[in-house]
Amino acid sequence: MNREAIFCDETEDYRMPLEPMAGETVTFRLRAARGDSLQVRLATDRGEHRLERVSSEGMFDYYETSFPVGEEPFCYWFIIGDGNEEAEYNRLGFRERRDESSLFHVTPGRKTPVWAEGAVMYQIFVDRFCDGDRYNNVRDREYRYVGKDAEAVEEWYDMPEPFDVHRFYGGDLQGILDKLDYLSRLGVEVLYLNPIFVSPSNHKYDCQDYDAVDPHYTLIAKEGDYTTRVTDPANLEASNAFFAAFVKELHRRGMRLIIDGVLNHCGSFHKWMNREKIYRRQEGYPAGAYESKSSPYHSYFSFSKDEWPDNDSYEGWWGYETLPKLNYEGSEELWKDVLRIGRKWVSEPYGVDGWRLDVAADLGHSPETNHRFWKEFRDEVRKANPEALVLAEHYSDPYPWIRGDEWDTVMNYGAFMEPVTWFLTGMEKHSDSFRPDLLGNGEVFWDTMRENMPRLGGGLRIAMNQLSNHDHSRFLTRTNRTVGRLATAGGDKAAEGVRFSSMYQAVVMQMTWPGAPTLYYGDEAGLCGWTDPDSRRPYPWGYENTGLISFHRAAIAMHKSHRSLRAGSLHELVCDGPVIAYGRSLGKDRVVVIVNVDEGSRLVSVPIWKTGADPEGVFVNLLKTSPVGFDQIPDEFTAAGGILQIRMVGQSAIVLGEKTEA
Repeated sequence: MNREAIFCDETEDYRMPLEPMAGETVTFRLRAARGDSLQVRLATDRGEHRLERVSSEGMFDYYETSFPVGEEPFCYWFIIGDGNEEAEYNRLGFRERRDESSLFHVTPGRKTPVWAEGAVMYQIFVDRFCDGDRYNNVRDREYRYVGKDAEAVEEWYDMPEPFDVHRFYGGDLQGILDKLDYLSRLGVEVLYLNPIFVSPSNHKYDCQDYDAVDPHYTLIAKEGDYTTRVTDPANLEASNAFFAAFVKELHRRGMRLIIDGVLNHCGSFHKWMNREKIYRRQEGYPAGAYESKSSPYHSYFSFSKDEWPDNDSYEGWWGYETLPKLNYEGSEELWKDVLRIGRKWVSEPYGVDGWRLDVAADLGHSPETNHRFWKEFRDEVRKANPEALVLAEHYSDPYPWIRGDEWDTVMNYGAFMEPVTWFLTGMEKHSDSFRPDLLGNGEVFWDTMRENMPRLGGGLRIAMNQLSNHDHSRFLTRTNRTVGRLATAGGDKAAEGVRFSSMYQAVVMQMTWPGAPTLYYGDEAGLCGWTDPDSRRPYPWGYENTGLISFHRAAIAMHKSHRSLRAGSLHELVCDGPVIAYGRSLGKDRVVVIVNVDEGSRLVSVPIWKTGADPEGVFVNLLKTSPVGFDQIPDEFTAAGGILQIRMVGQSAIVLGEKTEA
């Protein structure tokens, strides 16, 4: 039995249809070496199905079986024998381990939004992207928050400060509209916005009103103090109308929108709590939970003392009194209200295309509550908008939530950001430590990916693959292999000694790895920064690294031109210390990626036959990087006996596409 030739995964080449409905007949396929006579069975906990050899192509035979699926989800694996030995094959390959996550899964009725497969996303921290309307800006001393007066930053290019939540640069939705041509030319398909609902902070992860987009991000229809600006019905109605028009313009341009849902906790300013009493005596606002025990929202929070009100009388997330935790176990009314909010923003007149759920696994106080709520949330959101995406922030194992009935996928830390960062830079994602033993360690890279990718299940091909975001240091800063934070190292140090060669390699991997490549605003322009708040610097309009932008455009265009890079199989090809190579394939579309982290050149032998490519086939350069830049010169490389040999210069990457007859 030629074990290296045997292959199966959860892509449309190996399961047809990939996401069946209940009662639908499904064909399951397995690849094996041509002429390697095998006995193959597909096993489930309900029985076995024999596979027959149905076709041969190139170096491979293909075995298939078909049967109708029922309504219940099930797992399967293969039992493969050749007369001399018999072995089991699952998501992890030939492994004796057979826990549920290592098995292939079918969830009848699960439908992943097709638009999200391999979609090119772009995350915007709104306050720092572009100021399109200065009239709606937060004013100096407009209100007081966390012991500090709100501050309008006069100079757009000022650095963030170590404590920065009260400082506003003025970015807004009009600024995003003004830059849509730029984003379109870049190749962006989906925008993900950090929170946009009314909030007193610049990050808005402490929501004040889930029913209204903050007028400071849209328009101020009626002037006044802070209370008037964010509570007056005229302003909120105008703000939401502006947002509805904003979404329609994105859709008109063929773009989608994901918004941030912070549903585990809100802010102490929230109209449900009203600790700061800004809604007191405002028409149309009942008393908040902090004002009165008879408040309709009192059950929305968990009050722990009879002495009331008191700053510490309610539960705060991680103990923060400005972030009261929502009491899902104790309030059916809260439960219904949040489900209503989930439906509202994906429905007309807004029609948002998905939710990103902040600290989603923290919601509630027990796994039972968490799972029950997210099942209902997903059901309600999908009823309102069948194409809406439900994507969660989660740092630990996502497997329990990704079964087809809760989250669709996650922000991909475990199977993208972290292993890629360690391999290319040796840095932890906050720039808090440097591990030289992990820099260029292909063995650890592949071991981590083999372990974590199966835990994403059907969410893998839509997972949000980021190099940077608002919570971590900028990837370009990580390339300097320096430990630091804004408060200890200073802002200027974040840009010292950066390696663009490592940034090029990272983007190549981002655009060729399974999942949805997601840029964090400004990464493409060379923005540096330590971890939060320094990673939230303003976009450097007028001071962009135009060469890096051109590189991103080329890499994105390459990604979008190959179906295999959106939804194809992943083939591990090379693991040789600082050199890795992998392939992507879907049908006849085959791509090979090689990355050399070593400082010196390396002669690399790549077994392209594992991708299903012609053993004597020709591969064309799609994108090549080096320490001095990139090129797309269509150089050709010819394989021999299924092996492609290529010399890689130090600190380089290359993407090769198999040349096929027109």
